[in-house]
Amino acid sequence: MGQAQRTTKLELDLGSREQGGANSKKRGYLQATKSILDSARAFYLTFLLAHPEKLLEKVQVTNSQTGEVREAPISADKLLTWAEYQTVATREHPHPHPDWNFSARFPDFPWEYRRSVIKDCIGKARGYLTAKATWQASGKKKDKPGAPTARNHPTLYEGTCSLQLEGVDLRNSFVRLRVYTGLDWQWVNYPTRYSRYFELRRTESEWQALSPKLVLTTTSAAIHFPQRKTIETKKVVERKRDPDLVTVAVDLNVKNLAVITVRQHGIILESHFLTDHGLDQHRYRHLRRVAKKQWQSGKAVKGEQSNQDLWRHIRHMNEAAAHQASQRIAQVCARYAGCVLLFERLRKIKPRAQASRDA
Repeated sequence: MGQAQRTTKLELDLGSREQGGANSKKRGYLQATKSILDSARAFYLTFLLAHPEKLLEKVQVTNSQTGEVREAPISADKLLTWAEYQTVATREHPHPHPDWNFSARFPDFPWEYRRSVIKDCIGKARGYLTAKATWQASGKKKDKPGAPTARNHPTLYEGTCSLQLEGVDLRNSFVRLRVYTGLDWQWVNYPTRYSRYFELRRTESEWQALSPKLVLTTTSAAIHFPQRKTIETKKVVERKRDPDLVTVAVDLNVKNLAVITVRQHGIILESHFLTDHGLDQHRYRHLRRVAKKQWQSGKAVKGEQSNQDLWRHIRHMNEAAAHQASQRIAQVCARYAGCVLLFERLRKIKPRAQASRDA
């Protein structure tokens, strides 16, 4: 038994007001909301990293089925309760520590947004402490893990938007979001670019809805709906005992992105060569341009990025090629139910700086 996850995107209409899009003031509310949530995330990241012993605390956990008692890290829900007790002014605890008084620094902050921020920061802080401990144990002097950043896409818990899957207004294609106006928090309607494709995916009964995210870019805004489905399947060990087992092997290549080979009973049933359609040469020319521009500009300024448009274009090309290759692999596997997917062993392949090599 396993789980599959997917995301369906619903775009907000940020076009001109005359054509039914959101006005400029509403667009500004989205940026203000993201900014204040990033500030709250920075507050809780600093708070949690100042208490590493609490994040790494071990507690006794009892298995409800077997009754076995074992030691495990404290749960994220208990950490959330502890963090709120230490930083939020309540009737039972009206005076938090002055250095960590979230209520005074962020008055009238919605508790739904606050809890989503804390949950996000717990994951970021724990991941950083684990990576740092692994790096220290290795004895290396380079590749020290960097501190986590406060930037992230806002998670929309229930109570921050009427955009839970059953709450989308399909007739008018508007969604209600609780946003920060710069002075207070208000409910604001945003027009969407609703499509039948979105409605078809959201109404599939076997998929369970998770908390959506608000994804903002410089030119667009969208709400991403993650969905999860439980898949019942045999374990790989059991399937390997099947005499009629079908294997789908994926081998990386130089001239081709990948080679897909389907075998059964030692016989090759089909093969597919996934070419890059000139991606390697296209990327090589862009990297040469990046190297030339860096050489012309001289020594890089610390903290500043250069050639952002070119690097963004290269990332988009790589992501598009990866999505196309994964789709082809999934299409082949879909034709052979219960097959085992085998990938080439990649542990010995180490990444290296392409720009310096191509310069």
